[in-house]
Amino acid sequence: MADQNVSRRSSDESLFVELWSSRLPIWAWFAEHNWLVVLRPQQIDRWEIWQHADKGGQSWGHLHRNLFAADTGVRQNPSTRVHRWVGDQAIELAQRIESSPQVYPWCQTYRYAPGPNSNTYVQWCLQDRYRLGWRAIGRGFQSVGKPRD
Repeated sequence: MADQNVSRRSSDESLFVELWSSRLPIWAWFAEHNWLVVLRPQQIDRWEIWQHADKGGQSWGHLHRNLFAADTGVRQNPSTRVHRWVGDQAIELAQRIESSPQVYPWCQTYRYAPGPNSNTYVQWCLQDRYRLGWRAIGRGFQSVGKPRD
């Protein structure tokens, strides 16, 4: 993948995890869609929840890997790299992200508000490593525990 805006690594770095964000279209101009990118020397994977299940890339219900290029924003809105993890934190976070198809409790459920949605997934992956801001509607949905019956 030749994404020019996605951070590149030097030869001695092997793994990064990045948090990316993009504003939503006009009708929800105040809100943001967040996703995670796992960067390895020969592979870049974007992980996110999308409003439509099984839309493309590799998917598990609403959870998608590589539905879009790593730095593609929502519709015509630009994307921004918000944070980057390296070292042991990146390794632990990548393991959580890559195991999420088997353990994330809301792969088959999506609701704009109050969640679960894209921001619910990202906050679930990040746990206490980083707290999404107020524009990340759904970030606090059932942050601890199991989905409601």
